[in-house]
Amino acid sequence: MNKADICFLLQTLKDRYPVVKTQLVHKTPFQLLVATILSAQCTDRQVNQVTQKLFARFSDPTDLACAGLADIKKIIYSTGFYNNKAKNIKACARTLLDRHQGQVPDDLDLLVKLPGVGRKTANVVRSAAFGHQAIVVDTHVLRISRRLGLTENRDPVKVEFDLMKIIPKSFWSDLSLQFIYFGREICDAKKPLCSSCPLFDICPTRGRKLVI
Repeated sequence: MNKADICFLLQTLKDRYPVVKTQLVHKTPFQLLVATILSAQCTDRQVNQVTQKLFARFSDPTDLACAGLADIKKIIYSTGFYNNKAKNIKACARTLLDRHQGQVPDDLDLLVKLPGVGRKTANVVRSAAFGHQAIVVDTHVLRISRRLGLTENRDPVKVEFDLMKIIPKSFWSDLSLQFIYFGREICDAKKPLCSSCPLFDICPTRGRKLVI
């Protein structure tokens, strides 16, 4: 994709989704961190239902670090992989208390050292909670990036770095969310609506049935 196509892509998405934000409900960076950990293999809608109950009981790192694993598991059960998620969010809360005075850091290297936190989760927090420009590669971003020819990689970290090379930094955070919105509305994994896609003319895979 050449520079003109990238400009068209960015402008088209900006026109279609002028205001974008994470769909994970939160009041603090810590709550966003926990919600993002829980969102792995789970819809934002389901996570929001769970965190409403979770944060009503355990709203900050101290509460969650002191909570019993059985209590946490019972609340987050419906998000899937609840055993690992419960251990991670409890350990994450404890680590924040022990190493960061209970505050969520905004540094990527520090965030990825927290239990259960990879680059995707760290970038969500850095972007939505702290206003840093960051590319979040979820399943929608990966799929659409490959379909548009922005990357040939399947590994989310490699896709992130590929996008960072060709997308101006000031667009990183919005582009990630716009791709998510676009993936839900138009560029579905199994049945993309190519006939009504505003990016049809610049899409190298338009009209083809692809498993991405």
